[in-house]
This record gives sequence, structure tokens and C-alpha cells, in this order.
Amino acid sequence: MKIFLLFTTLLFSIFLQAQDETIQNLKKEATVGVKKDAPDTSDVFWSKGGIYNINLSQGSLTNWAAGGDNFSLSVNSLLNMFAFYKKDKYSWDNTLDFNFGYVKTTSLGSRKNDDRLDLLSKYGYAVSSKWNVASLFNFRSQLLKGFTYPDGVETFSSAFLSPAYILFSLGMDYKPSPSFSIFLSPSTVRWIIVKHDSIAAKGLYGVPVGKHSVTEIGAFVTANLLTDLNKNISYKGRLDLFSNYKHNPENVDLFMTNVFSVKLSRLLSASWNVDFIYDDDVRIFGKNGKSPALQVKSIIGLGLLLKF
Repeated sequence: MKIFLLFTTLLFSIFLQAQDETIQNLKKEATVGVKKDAPDTSDVFWSKGGIYNINLSQGSLTNWAAGGDNFSLSVNSLLNMFAFYKKDKYSWDNTLDFNFGYVKTTSLGSRKNDDRLDLLSKYGYAVSSKWNVASLFNFRSQLLKGFTYPDGVETFSSAFLSPAYILFSLGMDYKPSPSFSIFLSPSTVRWIIVKHDSIAAKGLYGVPVGKHSVTEIGAFVTANLLTDLNKNISYKGRLDLFSNYKHNPENVDLFMTNVFSVKLSRLLSASWNVDFIYDDDVRIFGKNGKSPALQVKSIIGLGLLLKF
């Protein structure tokens, strides 16, 4: 796995560099007959990096609450950044995903923007080689306005902080390998925010009509996988499940994002992004526009891929 090898190489290079410096210091001390204590930093690691992808894309939507036409052509960019910290038993994992696209809808001939902002931060303390006691913070929203097109009529449906999902959770994090982790929590608070007055007046996204936020308490599970399927195909996936204790806990909310990347040359790549959302409180689908449904967003693209 390239990401695993990259992390391993980086960690070993830092370790070997620290060891080499220690040996050189010991040689100097032996020469002058003086020994001094030096801080040991061989167990402190920061791993940072990211991927930027810009594509000419074809997208399709099914029951997408945030808005968009069923079929579209777009210039789409995707930025994935990470910063992982590890010292002794303490770890701090941070990821930022930002998706931005300029869209031309094929059926309506209109143009608009499409984006998603997702920040995930997880802090843990190791209690064994694979288990951490951990806290998790997640913020998910968008920056620009979104529109749905019921019966071909453009309807304002989403904007920055409308909706936004803010989640704070305490639980256990199972990490059997650097490429896979699963976080389990029976104690999670989630806030759903609808800041824009005209959207709040519609009572969308599980927020009561006229209200701008709602607080939910429940159980939460998130699983993350980053791996190479072969030397040219990589996969990044995340699955979030949330059960609201106070309202229909059996109706579990689902958010899943998947990114497949195919390396065609040093800079050229093809990609397939597919997202799934199911929220029982988002009841704007069906014949009467009052039913929940699985939301699906698929984008296939060809373009440039930069790693840093």
C-alpha cells in the first residue's frame, strides 16, 4: 500500500535521522570527555500530506437533498489533506476534504456551483496496541448555495451552514493497521444547523419549521479505510452511522463517501466519487414530497492528480 509505505518510510527516516544524530553526539562527547543529556525525540512523529485532483467530470444525482440536476457536466476539484500526530501513547488524526465544482446541468442548460466541506479530528490515548480511548469532532457543510429542480423549477435548498452537521463524540477507536480504523461511541452529541431563514421556514433536514438548530444525542460509529487495490488504483472510504436516542433510534442515519482513483500517468488520473446519504428526518422525496429516501451522488472524472 503506497500510503502505508509512505508513512512507514517517513517514520523510519525520522527515526534513523534521530539515531544518527545521537551517535554523532556520543562521538563528540567521547572526544572531549563530556557527556550531556539530550532530549529523545525519536518517538515524536508528524505525518502531513494531501492530494489535489482537478477533473472534467460527469455527475448524476438521485434524491440529493442539497440540490443539483440529475445529470451534469462540470469542472470538479477535490482537495484531501491530512495531518497525523503520534507521541508515546497519544495520537491526533486530522483530515480535511473539500470538494468544489463548476457545474453545467445538461437538462436545464443552467450553470451553478457544487461543493462540500468536511473536517474530522480525532484525539486518542492508547490502552493497547490496537485500541485507543478517543474523542472525535466532525464538521460537515458547504460554502455555496444549492438548488433542487422539482418539476423543472429552480428551488433554493441549501447554503453555508444550511445545513451544517457538528458532531462531538467520546468512545473507543480500533486501529489494527495504519490504513483502517473504526470508532465506536455510545455517547455522541450532534447539532444540525439551518442558518438561512428561508430554508429554516421549510422545516428541512430534521430541524423544526422556523427553528435554526436541533440537538440530538445518540450512538455513533465511523469507519475509515485508505488503501491501494493495486499499483494503479487507490481507494479512500468513510462510513458514518448515527442513531438518535430521542427519536426513532431504529432509523439509523447513514453517510458514506467513496473515492476510487486510477493513475494513468505521472499526473493524469481518472476518478469515481460516489456518496450515499440516508437521513430519516429528511422527508422531501416520494410522490407527496414527504418521504425519506437514499440519496446518491456519483461523479466520474478525468484530469490531473497532484500529491504533496
